[in-house]
Amino acid sequence: MNLIFATNNQHKVDEIRAVLPPDFHLKTLKEAGIDIDIPEPHDTLQDNAREKAATIFQRTGTSCFSEDTGLEVFSLNGEPGVKSARYAGDDKDFQQNIDKLLLNLQGKEDRSARFRTVVCLILDGEEHFFEGICTGRIIEEQRGSGGFGYDPVFIPDGATKTFAEMSTDEKNRFSHRRKAVDQLVAFFSQQANKQ
Repeated sequence: MNLIFATNNQHKVDEIRAVLPPDFHLKTLKEAGIDIDIPEPHDTLQDNAREKAATIFQRTGTSCFSEDTGLEVFSLNGEPGVKSARYAGDDKDFQQNIDKLLLNLQGKEDRSARFRTVVCLILDGEEHFFEGICTGRIIEEQRGSGGFGYDPVFIPDGATKTFAEMSTDEKNRFSHRRKAVDQLVAFFSQQANKQ
């Protein structure tokens, strides 16, 4: 199975390649010769994921998928949510995003949160959606140097380390992105079994 992954984020590519079966050949936008920054103008993860996948499908006519992920903090009414990458501004500075998040959580007892990933697959022109969720909590100080985004302040339920303190394999045991991609892979298995 050859698929284009509609992202410029190498961290996401690495995470997803680590969990795909060997018969999946994932092409990044760069490897597919596409050099664009796809906008994320919508108010939902699903619509942003669809926008990215549709943009690439229209350009290439090739089956592709994209994902959009948000961190949803319950005591902040779901913020930063769909604006996770731009929480502190349009320059996507994750240190500033983390600083703003920790500031907004000061004095709040409920620090529970979840990462939510929505994958949009366009296969032969048809859209399919898959969702993965990882629940956990936001800690008060950053820990770890791995991962990306909010990983240094998020500990998933059932773990004692932040995502940033985990190896890729450890993170993938909990990962919202892994759960969504597992559904994508299961979908392709079902399709193959029907043929």
